Amino acid sequence: MSGRILIVDGVATNRIVLRVKMLAAQFMVEVCATQAEAQALIARNRPDLILLNLSDLSEDRHSFCAALKDDPDTQGIGIIAVGLADTARARFAALDAGADDVLAHPIHDALLLARIRSLLRARSATDELFLRDGTSRALGFADGQTPFGVPGQVTLIAQHAGSLHDLIVHLNTGLDQPVQISDIAAVLCGNDPVSGPDLFIIPAILSMTDAGPLFGLVSDLRSRVDTRLSSLLVVVPDDAPDMAALFLDLGADDVVMQNALPQEVILRVNTLVQRKQLQDTLRRNLRDGLQAAVTDPLTGLFNRRYVDHHLARMSEQSVTAGRELAIMMIDIDHFKAINDRFGHAAGDRVLVAIAARLRENLRAVDLVARIGGEEFLIAMPRATARQAQGAANRLRRLISQTPFDLGEAHPPINVTISVGVALSGEAGPDRPDTHQMCDLADAALYRAKTAGRDRVAMDLSVT
Repeated sequence: MSGRILIVDGVATNRIVLRVKMLAAQFMVEVCATQAEAQALIARNRPDLILLNLSDLSEDRHSFCAALKDDPDTQGIGIIAVGLADTARARFAALDAGADDVLAHPIHDALLLARIRSLLRARSATDELFLRDGTSRALGFADGQTPFGVPGQVTLIAQHAGSLHDLIVHLNTGLDQPVQISDIAAVLCGNDPVSGPDLFIIPAILSMTDAGPLFGLVSDLRSRVDTRLSSLLVVVPDDAPDMAALFLDLGADDVVMQNALPQEVILRVNTLVQRKQLQDTLRRNLRDGLQAAVTDPLTGLFNRRYVDHHLARMSEQSVTAGRELAIMMIDIDHFKAINDRFGHAAGDRVLVAIAARLRENLRAVDLVARIGGEEFLIAMPRATARQAQGAANRLRRLISQTPFDLGEAHPPINVTISVGVALSGEAGPDRPDTHQMCDLADAALYRAKTAGRDRVAMDLSVT
């Protein structure tokens, strides 16, 4: 995984050693000794990740780290604190200052590279979601509401919860809601009522040879539909950097050492939960934005934007299947009179009710859309002329035979529709021109209107 890395270290030997390691791993690297130089390099060419020596006493590196995380322009840059003493308090102080991770001196090369890969994966996923969210907002599809401060759902996967009593107490004390306890079988069999939480915590306080099932568990959780988006935090023995590196490369979002302070565990848990909830919100905005882009807000039917693309696909499939494609244009008769007499609210009720009747009385494969004020389009794949005409007359009767409720202020009224139908004709090697079919259906609709309304007219080329 390529990435741009900035090394900030006041000791020349440290800079050289780290630079060689990063270049050997095919990263693009810049180095500097001071915070001022780092700020200039960041402004000129923003890195993906910073290796920051927090033990340099010539400058307040903890404040520098915090400032980077507080600045909206730089808070997305991953920061790994290096050069610290290997103590629980030093790790917590670095994380509390805003570092994404901490590697004490001497640095374990495999763990360093695994940490970098993990952070770059997380950053790439979040950046892509932010980019898509920004596009949705520019198109007016996102509402900009992000629920912050919602308690996260955390599940501890433990075969024997009694042996993890202290960890469970710390989690329940430090989190906004109690941690859930589950076992491997319940999670993997899908029988766990808390499957797919914001975060799974996996204690792997075992030797490397005993951790095999947990390596498989991480891979399984990352590949399953209901858990693949959950964050994964693995607790590893203090003297097992190779195990920690392997868990990260298998898909864990973070690892924490067994001797970590309770405050560090809680901090890592909250960071992972917040990241997961942010990504969920961005995905939801994208999904809702795309839905809004192709859906008529009043009736819930697809809109013209969706129709243009979907008809093209239906046309291609009609050629592949060797079957005809039918298109209906439907218009509500005298709809302006309904609005003028009863008001636009009553007219909206009619539109919603007609949309429901159309949608509920067609096949799942058929396309139903609202393409204008009182105009609807239906596309029916694999329909002969007889079948299309029969469906059109059935829909016409469904509308005309049952009065429409306008609310308490008005009595129910009768409404009718006119329908124009066009077909693609005998299947051939050329894809049907759906734009031309719509024009032909429109022309047939006009004939139905001029012939007295409340009727179906077929395109004249249909025999």
